[in-house]
Amino acid sequence: MQEARRKRQNERSRHSGLITVHVTQGLLRAQVVKAKLESADIPVLLNYESIGPVIGITVDGLGEVHILVPIRYADEARALIEEQWKNSDYRDDGDVDDS
Repeated sequence: MQEARRKRQNERSRHSGLITVHVTQGLLRAQVVKAKLESADIPVLLNYESIGPVIGITVDGLGEVHILVPIRYADEARALIEEQWKNSDYRDDGDVDDS
């Protein structure tokens, strides 16, 4: 399952020129990552099923949020996300391991 998640994270999106650098569970966590990246002047797009937040369901993929950035910022964005979770007591399951 982790392998499938990593593969999805590294795929280019339907949004031209953007790539998923992180997948998180829940819009609140995604907003925290988005704020971190935007503070480093990295443009961010959050991609998620709109029905999840509307009805409050966050299971079976409805709470999954893909964090997309322009391809040229991908490495920098991944490094900032890793730094954010390394310096926190909380570690998100959506971290990308490129090794």
